[in-house]
Amino acid sequence: MRKGKFAAILIAASVLFLPAGCTKAKGEASDTIEIDEKMFIAQVNDVYLNAEDYLGKKIKLEGVFLRSTGEEPYYFVVRYGPNCCGNDGIVGFEVAWAKEKAQPYPAADSWVEAEGVLKSYEEQGYTLSYIDLSSLNVLSKRGSENVLQ
Repeated sequence: MRKGKFAAILIAASVLFLPAGCTKAKGEASDTIEIDEKMFIAQVNDVYLNAEDYLGKKIKLEGVFLRSTGEEPYYFVVRYGPNCCGNDGIVGFEVAWAKEKAQPYPAADSWVEAEGVLKSYEEQGYTLSYIDLSSLNVLSKRGSENVLQ
């Protein structure tokens, strides 16, 4: 897994919020954990704070697709939340295709639905979480980019 400073910043921004439990997808009897719009920050935070409970589990979320700049780009699905200067906090997950399932990434700022398994890697003494993608679909209808909880 490729590593990056941006991933560490994303994680640091997301752990500033109080945790709450994640829920299964509505109406589904599956093991997929759906990060919903209403409690997006709290659910993402719970995954980061309790990563050992979520590693290896399927996670599904919608958000803005971002790519970092630099020699090696990193990819994220995020929403924006409150921070020190208004809605400039970024909350979400790094996402990546495994080499054997690699597909093209969408354009930056696309609204996407991402699904995959939560995995982790080590970088400079930190354990970072990411979603190993099984699907990444561009959606025509955008949800709320700014979330409060």
